[in-house]
Amino acid sequence: MGGGDLISEKTSYLIPGFHAVRETLIQGRVTIRELWIAEGKKSARTKEILQMAGERGIPVSFKKTAALSHLMPGMAHQGIVALAEKFTYSDFKQVTDISMQEHNRALLIVADHITDEGNLGALIRTAAFFSAHGLIIPKDRSAKVTANVLKRSSGACAYLPVIRVVNLGRALDLLEKRGFWIVGTSGESSESVYQCDWNRDLVLILGNEQKGISRTIRNRCHHVVGIPAPGHMESLNVSVSAGVILSEISRQRKALKGPG
Repeated sequence: MGGGDLISEKTSYLIPGFHAVRETLIQGRVTIRELWIAEGKKSARTKEILQMAGERGIPVSFKKTAALSHLMPGMAHQGIVALAEKFTYSDFKQVTDISMQEHNRALLIVADHITDEGNLGALIRTAAFFSAHGLIIPKDRSAKVTANVLKRSSGACAYLPVIRVVNLGRALDLLEKRGFWIVGTSGESSESVYQCDWNRDLVLILGNEQKGISRTIRNRCHHVVGIPAPGHMESLNVSVSAGVILSEISRQRKALKGPG
């Protein structure tokens, strides 16, 4: 069966780029059917990928760079592509249950209709870096996990569960009933991220690139916080904003826990 036949199946998707492929291989949460590598690639990184594939019994095919580019137009695939089982979103209840095993330290991120795939991929990477327990996205009017998102996240999808829900408001209502503190973000808020007590089971909501958090979601927030702007720029990219806030959450929690 050729590559074109394989990716035409609804059960398959492509993971492009060295970091995304490497992390997917390491974590083993996604089944990789085959690796495609551009002919003539002999770098140390390529050898590492080949060794990992060999250890896991994953077949490798060498293809022309132009063929890979044709399959993934406009994508910087770096000459390394994995053909994987279809991406599976995580279960809402299961992720919530796991997050609550750490008392007052659960951390879920909600992306309120973020539409740009690059922003979603960068947000996944940031959330994974700060050890969030999961990312929740709505099914409609939102970016979903695609090859572009996987590439931008640099393999973070192998670490961070991504949950897709039909009704974001209902999901937040369920989380509130379970004791989560729901915190929204807005550049217009007078409450600083540095004034908020983050030592509790948390849901952090980040809004759409242009409109921010929707009114129905904002009404469900216990707090809405903002990042003080000492400079001339009024706003930050959503993943950068997430990084600033998650860094403060991490700092506060580490300070409460103490050394050791």
